[in-house]
Amino acid sequence: MAKHRIGLYPGTFDPITAGHLDIIQRATKLVDYLIVGVALNAGKGPMFTMEERVQLVRDDVAALPTNGVPIEVRSFDSLLMNFAVEIDAAMIIRGLRAVSDFEYEFQMAGMNARLNPKVETVFLMASDRHQFISSRFVKEVGRLGGDVRHFVSPAVAARLYERFGPAPPESGRC
Repeated sequence: MAKHRIGLYPGTFDPITAGHLDIIQRATKLVDYLIVGVALNAGKGPMFTMEERVQLVRDDVAALPTNGVPIEVRSFDSLLMNFAVEIDAAMIIRGLRAVSDFEYEFQMAGMNARLNPKVETVFLMASDRHQFISSRFVKEVGRLGGDVRHFVSPAVAARLYERFGPAPPESGRC
């Protein structure tokens, strides 16, 4: 029996955005099994608890076409490479939005390759429709009363408006 190619797409997902979902869906073209790893990352001061973030990711991923590739959502609070080894990942998938992302991700990929050269890092460029979206900007727009429904799923938008107050009137979608 052939070994399955397991991919790991890690992130804080606070909250999961349309950009994350785009990378997840595109990653299913590269692997036989995809694990979305929701990182504890307390240093970022997440708005949502680990349990909330895992559930939001599970709910959003359940609605994606996956090219027949199973997707599992798991939390982790260890070194990324240790988690990758634990789940037998062949590759870590990372999204790149801009040159500023590249510099950080390039350094991280080098460090991960030094820690374990058997696990490859694969970069997927954000699609032009999503390259400006970040969880940080989504939270800022929501906090200031803006419409986040262009950037996240309806379920995530509802959770954000629970935190920030009522949604603004419906505006034209992109």
